[in-house]
Amino acid sequence: MSDSDSIKEKWKKYRKPGYQDEFDYSWGMVIDLDRCTGCEACVTACQAENNLPIVGEEGFRAGREIKWIRIERYWEGEYPDIKLRFIPMLCQHCDSAPCEPVCPVYATYHNQDGLNVQVYNRCIGTRSCAAYCPYDARAFNWFSFTWDPPLDEQLNPDVTVREKGVMEKCTFCIQRIRQAKDTAKDQNRRVRDGEVQPACVQSCPTQALVFGDRNDPNSAVSKLAQNPRGYHVLEELNTNPSIIYLKNL
Repeated sequence: MSDSDSIKEKWKKYRKPGYQDEFDYSWGMVIDLDRCTGCEACVTACQAENNLPIVGEEGFRAGREIKWIRIERYWEGEYPDIKLRFIPMLCQHCDSAPCEPVCPVYATYHNQDGLNVQVYNRCIGTRSCAAYCPYDARAFNWFSFTWDPPLDEQLNPDVTVREKGVMEKCTFCIQRIRQAKDTAKDQNRRVRDGEVQPACVQSCPTQALVFGDRNDPNSAVSKLAQNPRGYHVLEELNTNPSIIYLKNL
C-alpha cells in the first residue's frame, strides 16, 4: 500500500461520525419532563459555570443570544383542558453527530468519553456544524464579549473565554468530568456514579436531570434509560443522542 493510499484510509476512518470503537466512559443524561417546572435554574447555572456572555438588548433582538441550554415551551391538549409543558434542549452529544463530518478543520469530533467536543482554537467559524445540527444547539460568537468590573471576577478559571468567530455549545461541563477523572486516576479507580454533575444537573431543584456513565449498568442514568417513558428527540434522524427524555405522565 502506498503512502497516499494509507493516508486515504486514515482519512476515511476518522471522517465517519462516531468513529470511536469503544468509549472509556459513555456519559449521558436522562431528563424527566414530568419533573421539569421550567424554572430555568439550569440555564442560569450553565451561564455562570461556562462563562457565557450577555449579548445585550441589540444582540438579543438580532437573535444572537448565546445559551448552551434553553427551555422550550409548548402547549398540550385542547381548551379548556390544556397544560403548559417544558422541555430542556441542549447539545444531544449524538453518537452519529451530523455536525462532525461537515467540519472542514475537525474542530468538532467525538472523544474517548463519547462526548461531542469542540476545539475552540481550531474553529474557523464556517458555521457548517450549526447548519447541520437538527437541535439548534450551537451558537456563534459574532463579537468578543467583555465583562465589566467586578463581573470579570466571577468568570470560571477552568473554562475558556471564547473569542469572536468561534462556534460553541454544551460540553456536559467537561471541566468537571476531567477533574473527576484525574481524581479517580490518582486513586487507581473509575469515576463513581454521581461523582460528576454538570452545572445544570447540580442546580435542578426537582432533580429532573440525571447524569452518569451509560457504560455502568448500575448507574442511575442507565437504570432510568430503561424506563418505558424514554425517547430520543428527532429519533427518526438516527443521530443516536446521548440524552434520553422521559415523557410526561
